[in-house]
Amino acid sequence: MLAGLRPPVSRARFGYGGGMRSHASRVAVAAALDAACVLAFVAIGRHAHGHGDSLARIWHTAWPFLAGLAIGLGAARAWRQPLAIRPAGLGAWLGAAGAGMVIRVLAGQGTAAAFIAVTFAFLALFLLGWRVAWRTSRHFRHSRLAGSRRAN
Repeated sequence: MLAGLRPPVSRARFGYGGGMRSHASRVAVAAALDAACVLAFVAIGRHAHGHGDSLARIWHTAWPFLAGLAIGLGAARAWRQPLAIRPAGLGAWLGAAGAGMVIRVLAGQGTAAAFIAVTFAFLALFLLGWRVAWRTSRHFRHSRLAGSRRAN
């Protein structure tokens, strides 16, 4: 390749015209939303069962699921397509719920069949749900833009 010349870069890959401008910002936002979903799950669960809402107690419950989330995102190579339902969303969900539950058991924290079912259901709804909502809103935004271009 000639010095100073770079191959063309797909603008769609980096989100031009679709909100977040850089790939790095998409990775950061997706990771923050995933962590917020896990923390919401823990905070809601602790509050609903009257187990205390202190930061230390929330952290004690959350860390296995956050560690599982990191494992799942890494295994799915979520940084490549952080907003995709598959593999990033599935990796986040299975990591946070599955690996998180295994880590929780290894750490000596309790599990019950109902808790495992609620964990998988809640984290599926939230970790996959925000990606579905983002994808749907993006689809409608692009449909509206395409319609206005045809009208001109």
